[in-house]
Amino acid sequence: MEITITLPESHQPMTIRELLENEWLVPRKVRHFLRTRKNVWLNGEPALFHYEAAAGDQITLLFEETDYSYQPVQLGNPQIINVLYEDEHLIIVDKPVGMKTHPNEPTETATLLNHLAAYLAQKEQRPYVVHRLDKETSGAVLFAKNPFVLPILGRMLEQKKIFRRYQAIVWGKLSKDVTITDKIGRDRHDRRKRVVDPRNGQPAITHVQVAEVSADKTKVYCVLDTGRTHQIRVHLANQGHPIVGDPLYQMKSAKRLMLHALELHMTHPFTQEKIIAKALPGLW
Repeated sequence: MEITITLPESHQPMTIRELLENEWLVPRKVRHFLRTRKNVWLNGEPALFHYEAAAGDQITLLFEETDYSYQPVQLGNPQIINVLYEDEHLIIVDKPVGMKTHPNEPTETATLLNHLAAYLAQKEQRPYVVHRLDKETSGAVLFAKNPFVLPILGRMLEQKKIFRRYQAIVWGKLSKDVTITDKIGRDRHDRRKRVVDPRNGQPAITHVQVAEVSADKTKVYCVLDTGRTHQIRVHLANQGHPIVGDPLYQMKSAKRLMLHALELHMTHPFTQEKIIAKALPGLW
């Protein structure tokens, strides 16, 4: 695998060692292989780790197949993939409602990851999971296209540098915007569910913005500061406004869970391009 990155004009000068270790999060084992094999090139020439790289410089990294592990998945149907954004390093796709993000068993073939693996196999590329959506939730999902960029995207997600905006329709009249900070933990009585757990739960923050109020429902936008399992669903249900169609946290039937990952915003880690991916048409 060969990866070439041109440092953007805004990039501050730093050594190749600093670039690989601190900015691009290359694992220590892989950095060792790159250094001992002399597999780092700067502007077309072999480079040592103490060389300085600056804006406009071109960095090329050469990897062996054994430097990164890959768990293969069964190939699905590439025609299902709806691409919202794609380049050589990452891809954002629109997940249909009712589809898992990734398989739980090696024999599964009908998850988003299976279909994306088939789509990328046509380009001799592979998908790597950065985050997930619940099976019942539709919308924008980000994947890495190589193992090198995967930890970088993961860190960006942790540091809230990837903005995700959801649409939801909830039961009842929600009169004003609210930020929900209830801790979330596992439900001891039902392994499928999560609950608000002030003592043992993990911190969770959901910002809710009211879009439209009707007789018995409210359309809202939700933005996450954290990414706990079922976070939006648990937070809204605990407020007395469960999401319409939620099979776990309310009893009324509906055609689907009315939760949709509408937008994903981020700054590309290598090019500094501003990316806005929208999974339209959404719920309204």
